Formats: sequence, C-alpha cells, structure tokens
Amino acid sequence: MNENLKNYFEQLTKQGFLKQEEIGLDQIKALLVSAKKNLMAANKTLEIDEETCYTMAYSCVLKLGRALIFLHGFRPDDGQQHKTTIEAAFFILGDDYKNLFFVFDKMRQKRNQFTYDPLFPLSIAEVKEALKNADNFLSEVRNFIKTKNPQLSLF
Repeated sequence: MNENLKNYFEQLTKQGFLKQEEIGLDQIKALLVSAKKNLMAANKTLEIDEETCYTMAYSCVLKLGRALIFLHGFRPDDGQQHKTTIEAAFFILGDDYKNLFFVFDKMRQKRNQFTYDPLFPLSIAEVKEALKNADNFLSEVRNFIKTKNPQLSLF
C-alpha cells in the first residue's frame, strides 16, 4: 500500500469512518459475485421498474467499492457508510477515476432522495446511464483487482 493511501486510511480510521479488520478473500469474492448479480438483475428489471433497476445498479457500485476497501484490510464503520465507501474506493483507484467518482456520488444522492421521497422523479435516461456506468465500473474494478490479487481474477 502506498504512503498516501496508508495515510488516508489512517485518517478515516481516526475519524471513525473505517476500521481495520482481517478480511478473507472469500468475503471479497462474495462481494464481487454479488455485485455482478446485482448488475444482471438491474438489467432484467429495467422494463418493469426503473427505481428497482437504479437501486440494483447502485448496489452493484457500492459492493464493488466495498470490495476495493476490503482488499486493503478495512471496512466502512460509520453512519455514512455509503458515502465513505464511494469516496474511499475512488481514492484507492486514483485521479483517473475522478469524473466517475462524481457520477457515483450523485447516483448515491439520487438513490437516497427517491428512496425517502416517493415523488422524486427518476428518468429512464438516468436509469440507463446508471446501468452503463455500473457495467463500466465492474470492468474497471475487475481489472484493478486482478493486478492487486490474481487469486480474485476468476470472479
């Protein structure tokens, strides 16, 4: 782990947003497999229910972010785990993913809004974009994880 990432994780741990934990490869693999299933389910529900589709695409992204954090031996541990997960995942991935970070953070906020406000609008275009972004993120995380731990390349 590089020094910047180590310092970042130490800072989040001191703030109570992460906790260090021994996490097995089986847990990481389970998250990766579950994320892939969420994306498959999202695609199948697009014609039936846009909110469910969007929520499943978001769940895919969240699980991929958690897998990246788990890979480094940490777990989100606060009242804002979704936000922490997305921020930490993109810190791990680096500046090349900065634009995607903003997309997923907005996705997190939107999912939160329509979950708690049933009248909050969600367009089919937003849902399709969420699916596309989640699919791209799945590919990116797979490639990243393969370089960090080849044992996880089979998911």
